[in-house]
Amino acid sequence: MAAPLRSRHPIFARCFATLAPLAETAGAKGVRQELLAGLEGRVLEIGGGTGANLRHYPPAVEEVTVVEPEGYLRRGCQRAARGARARVEVLAAWAERLPLPDSSFDAAVSSLVLCSVTDQGLALAELMRVLRPGGELRFYEHVRSSGAVGQLQDTLDLPWGLIAGGCHLNRDTVAAITAAGFVIAEMRNVPPRLVGIPLPGPRMMLGRASRP
Repeated sequence: MAAPLRSRHPIFARCFATLAPLAETAGAKGVRQELLAGLEGRVLEIGGGTGANLRHYPPAVEEVTVVEPEGYLRRGCQRAARGARARVEVLAAWAERLPLPDSSFDAAVSSLVLCSVTDQGLALAELMRVLRPGGELRFYEHVRSSGAVGQLQDTLDLPWGLIAGGCHLNRDTVAAITAAGFVIAEMRNVPPRLVGIPLPGPRMMLGRASRP
């Protein structure tokens, strides 16, 4: 039986919303622009948070549907949607249970979300379902590192998840994407940065995959 879906992380949500602007100055803005470059048509974004991606969608994107189950973050996303170039709909729903028709989107975006979904395989299956054949999945996710860093991630995974909204430090998200049937077309490691300086830590994978 699948684990119950959770959506309330009030303390984490407020911390996340406070720290998000600092991440933009640390290089996240450029990563978001690269993540979304070249998208067009109808786009689904899971776990949209406070809507930090919305102002970076290119002009060819006509409509963005954002799924965000956490209430505090969702209200922030709704505020950000007012200044977006594309039409934006913000839904209270989970990535594992999308209230959306089959094959209804040209692309899907997951930005630091697949680390914290309750059921990663089910969330990816839902993304596969709602994408049209040939549609793209754009992802920016942290994954388990090798060696000592990976072992440290294993050790800290449980306590970190308790304070960080259910985030898992050691998921093999790239393997999960391919296991769901997506074909990875491009992917690279983006080291986390602080004021432009690369930092050691989790592997941050930026890439695109397609539904066959």
